[in-house]
Amino acid sequence: MRDEDIDDLLLDEIMARWPQVLRVFIDWHLHCIVCPITSFHTLADSAAAHGYPVEQLREAVRRAINDEPELPPPALLPSPSAHVNP
Repeated sequence: MRDEDIDDLLLDEIMARWPQVLRVFIDWHLHCIVCPITSFHTLADSAAAHGYPVEQLREAVRRAINDEPELPPPALLPSPSAHVNP
């Protein structure tokens, strides 16, 4: 499978075609599994919306599709709203 193949698919298509990728979304704390916008978002859209590098998310999804060892999620960054000035 080429990266272009999944880059052009919407998230709901990816999850329906390869259900094993659900673990990636869970591990990466992406709630795409239950989000109604998956019919409109690509991997790049999801990565951008959640602050992850698209290359890392694509690689994690590709590994899941090919039943390769999991790629751990990058460290979660605190949201900007978590920074409170005293």
